[in-house]
Amino acid sequence: MTIRKKSTPRLSLGVSTLCFGTSPLGSMPDTYGYSVDEETARDAIRAIFALDSAFIDTSRNYGMGRSEERIGAVIRELGGVPKGCTLATKVDRHFETNRFGSARVRRSFEESLEALGVDRIDILHLHDPEYCADLDEVTCKGGAIDELFKMKEEGMIGAVGLAMGRIGLMEELLPRWSFDALISHNRFTLLNRQADRMFTEAYSRGMAIFNAAPYAGGVLAKGSAATRRITYQTATEEQLEPVKAIEGICARHGVPVGAAALQFSMRDPRVTSTICGVSKAERVRQTVEWAEWAIPEEAWAELDALPYSVEDPEANRDYKMN
Repeated sequence: MTIRKKSTPRLSLGVSTLCFGTSPLGSMPDTYGYSVDEETARDAIRAIFALDSAFIDTSRNYGMGRSEERIGAVIRELGGVPKGCTLATKVDRHFETNRFGSARVRRSFEESLEALGVDRIDILHLHDPEYCADLDEVTCKGGAIDELFKMKEEGMIGAVGLAMGRIGLMEELLPRWSFDALISHNRFTLLNRQADRMFTEAYSRGMAIFNAAPYAGGVLAKGSAATRRITYQTATEEQLEPVKAIEGICARHGVPVGAAALQFSMRDPRVTSTICGVSKAERVRQTVEWAEWAIPEEAWAELDALPYSVEDPEANRDYKMN
């Protein structure tokens, strides 16, 4: 099936309104609570590439490089990136030193090209600068961000984005450069709206907004009976109550919670594309099904009336790359 495509003033290439995130496919058990083997990951990647106008998002750091390597293996198997597919990845700080200067950006990009088996990237994001050893390396003249825009001028990438967690720092960085796109994760969901103001400002400036992790790390896809993890952290019974309220509304209207969580993001006019992490091929097919699920307006009215958090959902997270 074909998912609708969308463009923005700063992102001329049209992208699918549904994007598949591949951090789980790098096998990151510390983050997700489970592992993903090589063949399961490759099957999922094949299922993504089989879609018309596929949009796939990865990163140099996902699974310490495994995500890109597994995607690259399938690209080579297929004889190249399928026609019409949009490929996005991220430059990352050094795995061990956390250095993130211009030389690291260039090297991270080269590592991505090698792993993926391509010579150009459609969208390249600066990833998680809040965790680097020295933010000045990122923001100074001739630093990491300037290097990204230099690579765009050289024609090696089509668009430059900023992908990170901490909204406060993100709001400081976005106005200082002409970023084409941004990625925010876990901060615009049925449970949380911390990114709302930032989305409005970015939309007004013509940026593409990629909203990632609409399932709050998985609980809104799997259900509170199957997992107690919200935004990659074990939740208390009190923290699970808002999830159960959403589940109650969806049950009354015969709607999968995952469909409501996904479409909450997709129906927002500011959101260019919604990035959903998948762990196997069945999840790819399920995500497409949820994107098309008919949800009655009465259900939306009840869901919209629920309270939500505007606090950082990952403030106490112990960040790991596996």
